Amino acid sequence: MTHRIAVIGGDGIGPEVTAEAVATLSAAAPGRFSFVELPYGADYTLASGVTIPPDEFARLPVDHDAILLGALGDPRIPDMRHAKDILLGARMRFDLYINLRPARLITPDLCPLRRPYETGGIDLVIFRENTEGLYVNIGGSLRPGTPDEVASNQMIATWRGTERIIREAFAYARRNGRRNVCMASKHNAITWAHGVWERAFRHVRADFPEIEATSLYADTAAMELVRAPERFDVIVASNFIGDILSDVAAQVAGGIGLAPSGNIHPGRFGLFEPVHGSAPDIAGTGRANPLAAILSAAMMARFLGEAHAADAIERAVERAILDGDTPADLGGSLTTGQTGAAVRRRLGA
Repeated sequence: MTHRIAVIGGDGIGPEVTAEAVATLSAAAPGRFSFVELPYGADYTLASGVTIPPDEFARLPVDHDAILLGALGDPRIPDMRHAKDILLGARMRFDLYINLRPARLITPDLCPLRRPYETGGIDLVIFRENTEGLYVNIGGSLRPGTPDEVASNQMIATWRGTERIIREAFAYARRNGRRNVCMASKHNAITWAHGVWERAFRHVRADFPEIEATSLYADTAAMELVRAPERFDVIVASNFIGDILSDVAAQVAGGIGLAPSGNIHPGRFGLFEPVHGSAPDIAGTGRANPLAAILSAAMMARFLGEAHAADAIERAVERAILDGDTPADLGGSLTTGQTGAAVRRRLGA
């Protein structure tokens, strides 16, 4: 079976890093993937006035098995409407309720913390709820642009949405031999919405007695990610909190240039993207780091049942980093294309 992948390069450095991810995935699993390039991004929106045609959106999970996205964001569209319609739209429309963000330290040289860490000493996965919380954008403003302006956003937490991602976090820990699951919330201050999280966590943890379960306030979790990131195996959190904690985790493990992510509905559909943005200031210069996009492609391969290809890509990225074949943001001197080629040379080695 060939997996059908929709590729949206997007804006800025997105097309450059995505091209390296596609080439690497094709080399790791010849004939296992077919790719369809879709034109959606700022250029398409500015030319057509449309972010993504509704009928095309509806066909995405029908005609494809997953989406590989580069990055979205362009200063010519300051309200980011195309990114909201494409990325947030996909998360909501396809119920991609898990935003999976791993952070693993490949070499101690990449860790900015003063405390020394051995390779693999930081190895955690964040389950960020993707379809509820503050990002559902329910709210509004009154008297905008005046001294009397009032604005609000509502935080949404349903038992169904909260319980299912907490359960997936525990199930992931069980499947992968992880020792602990930590929930980060602010149920002490956000009484109603995060109270649902606290109750759901207590409910689910009873079904996984072999997994150590802890609950931390979000600010404490952020401090602990800096003080002792090795204590965490799996973190589960709401949309807003998970967004912040995953960037902290990425930084202590080498930076967002190495941070992949997947927007997933298990057993259905997924959209995979590097955590970094579109970086329009370096687009076309060859300075973009493609490793997060390549690692996102590996996550996609694993999601689609191609664990052998995923393992091969992850090992090749690790070897390239340990050998110093990296772009400038990781201390090397390779261009975007040279970095991708360095990873591909190590496939199967």
